[in-house]
Amino acid sequence: VLPKDFPCWLTRTNPETHKIIMSYIDFSPLYGSVKLIEGIGPRYCPSIEDKVMKFKDKDSHQVFVEPEGKDTQEYYLNGLSTSLPFAAQIKMIRSVKGLENAVITRPAYAIEYDHVDPTQLYPTLESKIVENLYFAGQVNGTSGYEEAAAQGIVAGINAALKLRGEEPFILKRSEAYTGVLIDDLVTKGVDEPYRLLTSRAEYRLLLRFDNAHLRLTKYGYRVGLIPKWFYEKVLRLEKRIEEEIQRLKKVIIKPSSALNDLLVSLGTTPLREATSFYQLLKRPQVPYKRLKDFDPRPIDDPEAAEQVEINAKYEGYIAKMLEDIKMFEAYENMRIPSDIDYEKVPNVSTEAREKLKKVRPSSIGQAMRIPGVSPADIANLANYLEDIKKIRL
Repeated sequence: VLPKDFPCWLTRTNPETHKIIMSYIDFSPLYGSVKLIEGIGPRYCPSIEDKVMKFKDKDSHQVFVEPEGKDTQEYYLNGLSTSLPFAAQIKMIRSVKGLENAVITRPAYAIEYDHVDPTQLYPTLESKIVENLYFAGQVNGTSGYEEAAAQGIVAGINAALKLRGEEPFILKRSEAYTGVLIDDLVTKGVDEPYRLLTSRAEYRLLLRFDNAHLRLTKYGYRVGLIPKWFYEKVLRLEKRIEEEIQRLKKVIIKPSSALNDLLVSLGTTPLREATSFYQLLKRPQVPYKRLKDFDPRPIDDPEAAEQVEINAKYEGYIAKMLEDIKMFEAYENMRIPSDIDYEKVPNVSTEAREKLKKVRPSSIGQAMRIPGVSPADIANLANYLEDIKKIRL
C-alpha cells in the first residue's frame, strides 16, 4: 500500500476523447467490421470503447490515475482499458485533461476469455471426467483475484485431502461466499466472466467479515491450516458470546434519569418501564459502549461485545435466516446417488432431464438450483428417489 505521498488522481474523458474513439471504432476487435473477438468480456470491467458504444448519452467517463509504485513514474489508467490501435491510444489519452503530455510505456491490448465448463466439476473442483485433475481460477469462468484465490485454496485443500484418503472439504452456501461461488459455478455454469457479488448470497446477513473466524476456523483447523491455539481461542470466544447473550437477557434495567437522558441524547425514546438489557440493546441508536455503565458486569472483550450487539440488533432477521437454512439443509441432505439413470426418472421434462444429466447434482437442493429444472421436475425426482429407497430396503 502506497503512502499519501503517492496519491491517485481522478480525471475524465470528454467529447473529443469519444470522437477519437469513434473514428477508430472500425479497428476494434469487438465492434469492427471484422470481429476478432466473439466472447463476452467481464461485465464489470468494460473497455472505454465499450462504455462509449453502450452509453452514448454520456459525454464523459471517470479515469483513475493510479501510481504503479514508489520507484517508477508510471501510472495505470483505471477506466481507460482499450483494444484500439496504438495511434488511437496516443490521441485518446492525450485528449484527457491532465494527460496532454502522457507517454505510453506499454500499449493496452485485448484478450479473449476462454474457460472450461465448470458444470463438469465436482464441488471439490475436481474434474468429473479426469479423476485427480482439479481446476481453479479464471479457467473456471470467473473474473477477479479474490474469486481465483478462493477456488485455489479449495482445490488445493481437496487435492491434499484426497491424497490422505480423508473426507472432501465443501463449503455450503450458508457458510461462506466461497461456497456460493463454487456452487454457482458447478451448478449453473457461466455464460460470461463470473464475479461474486454480495447479492448472489441468499444468506449474506450471516456471511459477514466480523464473524468469518467464527464460521470457518473449525474447517481450517480440521484440514491443518489453523493452529490449535487459535482454534481454542475461537471456541472460547463462541462460548463467551453465548454466555453474555443469555446473561444480558436476564439483566433487568429500570427507568432512571441518567439512563433516559442518555437515550434521548442518542435520538431514541426514554424508557417507561423495566426491560432487559438485551432488549434495550436491540434499539438501532444504542451501542453497547454507551450502555456499558448500566451493565453490572461489563463485557471487557471488545470482540465479544461486538458480536453480542450484532446478535441483539439483528436477532429477528438472523432467526428467520436460520429457519431458511434449516429448510435449505433438509434439501441438501436429500442425496442423489452418483450412478442414477435420469432416463428412468418418470414425468421429468426433456430440458430438465438434459440439465440433470449434464450437471449430475449430488442432492435435491443442488438440483433445485439448476436453471431449467422446475418444481414439478424436482417433485418427480424426489418421488423416484423415495421409490428406489423403498425397493432397496
